Amino acid sequence: MSVDEKRVLPRFPLEMPLWLRLPGSDATVHAKTRDVSASGVFFYVSCEIRKDADIEFTMTLPPELTRTAAIQVSCKGKVVRVQNDETTGKIGIAAAIHSYDFLAQAANSGFGDA
Repeated sequence: MSVDEKRVLPRFPLEMPLWLRLPGSDATVHAKTRDVSASGVFFYVSCEIRKDADIEFTMTLPPELTRTAAIQVSCKGKVVRVQNDETTGKIGIAAAIHSYDFLAQAANSGFGDA
């Protein structure tokens, strides 16, 4: 086991879509998770985000995880690590989740009407 390991809760390999609001902007970008835990997430993006940036993102937990319907979750957190992944050509972001809210969903839409 690595001496540098700081995780308290186990992470689960889970690829799912994630929508990230870019820090300091109303723009959002699509990302994909590599793994998630109750206190953090690792995902890949195609744009740079600095370490220690406060971030907001939304992900949809699949029925296999929730054991009911898919549930959309809005999260706030902080970037704790940024790494370039040479195998995918994407930028990997490790983020701590500080808070989250379960969102109401429209019956047939992942986002509903704005």
